Amino acid sequence: MRLRIVLPALTGCLLVCGATAYGQQSQGLVSCKPASQKTGDVGCWILTNFPVGTPAGPVYWTLDTFPSRDIAEQARGPQSVVLESLGKVWLSTVGDRPKEVPGGTRVTVVGPLTVRPGVSYAAQVMEATLQPGMVSKTHLHSGVEAFYTESGASCLETPAGKQIGKKGSDIVVPEGVPMELTAVGPDTRRGLILILHDASKPPTTLVDDWKSKHLCAAEK
Repeated sequence: MRLRIVLPALTGCLLVCGATAYGQQSQGLVSCKPASQKTGDVGCWILTNFPVGTPAGPVYWTLDTFPSRDIAEQARGPQSVVLESLGKVWLSTVGDRPKEVPGGTRVTVVGPLTVRPGVSYAAQVMEATLQPGMVSKTHLHSGVEAFYTESGASCLETPAGKQIGKKGSDIVVPEGVPMELTAVGPDTRRGLILILHDASKPPTTLVDDWKSKHLCAAEK
């Protein structure tokens, strides 16, 4: 059984990754760029953006893997997209919780994700590969964010404290919570990220009215 960590909702409302290690000079701001601009494995890359509409019921983020893109395309439904990332073929579904499909492997189901009634949503799915010690800039989102970790580990600090995400442990952050994400442990952190955001607003915004306490610095 997967562990889902849900942080308490706060108010506010922006994902940009900065490469910096605590106690070291910042290496500069690395924004999440379209996958078409990918120049290497390390960084944050936007794989897809698509409209979700106004949910009428519970919303889940479901990830399945398939041995080939053709098989994944055959299993794709109206709420799904096929992605090639992290050396695998994924079927990413945002909406109803789908049944398992023959030929695929169910990786995780995250949710139900909190959405506001009457709001039209869009989904942004990203791939993030961070080396140990890399830290995101402080930001928040105009909707819920979910993290799936394929390898390595990350430490997420918010005003509520810190949580550790690793394989088998998904992290969910409600709308408007300021956060700072750090890749921790000895291994490169590789994973997928979903921002299910208000379609009328930017998915991510930087913030400067909350400062982390560097709680993740102790996670080596």
